[in-house]
Amino acid sequence: MIQLLTVIGARPQIIKAAAFSRAVKNHSDVVSEHLLHTGQHYDANMSQVFFDELQIPKPTYQLHSGSGSHGTQTAKMIQDIEGHLLECKPHAVVVYGDTNSTLAAAVAASKLQIPIVHIEAGLRSFNKTMPEEINRILCDHVSSFMYVPTQQGMVNLEREGFNTAFEGRPTADQPRIRHSGDVMYDNALYFSQLAQSKIQIMDRLGLEPGSFILATLHRNQNTDDAKRLSQIFTMLLEASEQMQKKVVMPLHPRTRKMMPELLSPELNRQIKNSTQFQITEPVSFLEMIALERHCSIVCTDSGGVQKEAYFFKKPCIIFRPETEWVELVELQKAFICDADPVRFHNACKALKNNTSATWPSLYGDGQAAAYILKDLLQALS
Repeated sequence: MIQLLTVIGARPQIIKAAAFSRAVKNHSDVVSEHLLHTGQHYDANMSQVFFDELQIPKPTYQLHSGSGSHGTQTAKMIQDIEGHLLECKPHAVVVYGDTNSTLAAAVAASKLQIPIVHIEAGLRSFNKTMPEEINRILCDHVSSFMYVPTQQGMVNLEREGFNTAFEGRPTADQPRIRHSGDVMYDNALYFSQLAQSKIQIMDRLGLEPGSFILATLHRNQNTDDAKRLSQIFTMLLEASEQMQKKVVMPLHPRTRKMMPELLSPELNRQIKNSTQFQITEPVSFLEMIALERHCSIVCTDSGGVQKEAYFFKKPCIIFRPETEWVELVELQKAFICDADPVRFHNACKALKNNTSATWPSLYGDGQAAAYILKDLLQALS
């Protein structure tokens, strides 16, 4: 019996883990999975609701890393994860994406010579001021198994010197690298019908399909910078007036905390009093899918939401100076505007003039998790 330990900690990882856990459940005769939740996202609206809604197994191990500086949080995770690895001795540790939980698990497992399985490997923003970029690069370079969602990710790894054609026994020095497709696309397909049951969120918020812009904002480069935060909210207010559409923003706890501190009293008043700007509590995954399916445009600094917008054929404006999902920009389905009002205006203009109905398949066939598990079991058996 192959024993896997999956480490998760933030909302996107919990969602991605749902796809892999379904695949494991279908092969419970040969593989078992234990979940370790670091507690990186400890707000119930950002964590527990996803376990309940997506029917993910309850974590075997629950840490309480909470908030704190990157160093403090990551160091505590490494210490605690190491203890659990020594206790359960898994055949491999499965990690997702690019959070501090991902890095901590990779460091702890690599020191104990436990193979690391990095799902969503190979992504690069080429901006090392982003903590996520450091996390994903370091994780890739100690992983024995790398499952890459896009062809661009394979190109990135080849440029860094990885042998993507290696077929021998996987090690951190010679990893097994596969273009697997994206487990988030698996989930988009699997849960899209179930999300219809969450259509009441449209009624609750008074929304009609196609009548609103969906916005999310959570990265600290935006939330913790007064100028950037003010520019983004100002742009969204102006866009709602020009397009005559509501802006619906499920508000991340970090953004909610920083708004009264960093936005001017006048801008806070405008947001509060605007009938076209609707702030909500964080929404569940299925509610988010419902909103993504029925909005007209997505504006975000989230990498995952950029992809979800594409899954549901919605154009996206990106509040960052770069993106890992460069193929979306190349197809003109996503537009990088950073916090620049001119670029934002040009992006809105481009969206109005872009009538292309072509949305090529970029993220696999919706069976990425099943492929990953089959390939992993073959190598570990």
